[in-house]
Order: sequence, then structure tokens, then C-alpha cells
Amino acid sequence: MNANIYLLAAAGLCGLAALAHLGCIVFGGDWYRFFGAGEGMATMAEQGLWYPTILTTGLVAILSIWSLYALSGAGVITSLPFTRLALIAIATVFFLRGLFFFALMPAFPENSLQFWLISSAICLSIGGLISVGVIQRWHFL
Repeated sequence: MNANIYLLAAAGLCGLAALAHLGCIVFGGDWYRFFGAGEGMATMAEQGLWYPTILTTGLVAILSIWSLYALSGAGVITSLPFTRLALIAIATVFFLRGLFFFALMPAFPENSLQFWLISSAICLSIGGLISVGVIQRWHFL
């Protein structure tokens, strides 16, 4: 059986997002600024404060695990526990993040509108890819 292209694409995008976040940790404030995380996060990273590193490390871990679940669902790696349920939950989180970003905006006032619009479009795209992939592979998950 061929791997599911939609879940492979979702896995790749989650992996790229994890690497971009990892780059913020490694390369610091300039990367936080480039990706629109706000001057506060960039400044804290430059000052060596723990908050940006802890928060971003959590996002790297989550996105990496989600990438593995998409690979599992695609049939590329061994089946992970609760793959179908996990992929439905992951798609739901991406859709909620993409659709209701405005509810998060007050908590992160320094993030640019461009950041919110681009990251929300990416989230909606990944949620859509996962959803189509799950529908196509439903009986194999």
C-alpha cells in the first residue's frame, strides 16, 4: 500500500514547524523577531531568560510528536497507539487554533497581525491535510 500523501504533507509541515521553532531556540532573538513572535520574546531570549526556551521547547516536542502521528497514519512508520483518535484530536487543535486565533491575540499582544494570519493559515492547512488523510485511511487506522 502506498503512503497517504495528505498525511505525509502534514507530517512534513509539522516537522518544518518544529525545526523553525528549534531554530528560534538555537539562533535566538533575531529568529523570534523574523517569525513574528514579538519583541518581548526576542528580548527575553537575548537576555538568556528561561521562558522563551521552555515555551518553544514544548512546541518543538508537540509538533514533533504530531509529525510522528501523521507518519504513522500515513503508513510510513509503525502504528502508534490510538493513531486515529490522536489524528482527529490533532486536526481539531489545528482547526481551533486557525479559526479562533483572535481569542489568543490578547495573551500575546506583541505578535504581529501578519504572524497571526500566516500561522493561522498554516494551521488550517495542516488540519485540512490531516482530515483528508484520516478520511482516506480510516479503515487502516
